[in-house]
Amino acid sequence: MNEKLNRPVRVLVAKVGLDGHDRGAKVIATALRDAGMEVIYTGLRQTPEMVVNAALQEDVDAIGISILSGAHMTIFPKVIELMKEKGMDDVLLTGGGIIPEDDMLQLNAMGVGKLFAPGTSTHDIAGYITNWVKEHREF
Repeated sequence: MNEKLNRPVRVLVAKVGLDGHDRGAKVIATALRDAGMEVIYTGLRQTPEMVVNAALQEDVDAIGISILSGAHMTIFPKVIELMKEKGMDDVLLTGGGIIPEDDMLQLNAMGVGKLFAPGTSTHDIAGYITNWVKEHREF
């Protein structure tokens, strides 16, 4: 999946807030790793600040947030705001979970990348991240 890239794509997978369900995040992290990516999984109950700081320290190409708590309209805007403050304009913010279509469109308009509903093929998610990184990051 990483042909034409000089190094593996680096992705930070995070669970933000009080959402304690991380099975999906772990499945995604494993699938991305199986697709040849380097994956950093932050674990549960992260703050937006913790996620952005970890992404900076790890020099990631993408941040993937798994959210099932319904707080997506608070968490994603805060993360994108922090990313902009830190000059992370070439880092993809993506994610998935229980997010209504209208909310997905609003988040996309704010600068959040494609968001994925439960049941999305992990192959499709890995392909989206890889293609975005090829187009937006320098290798």
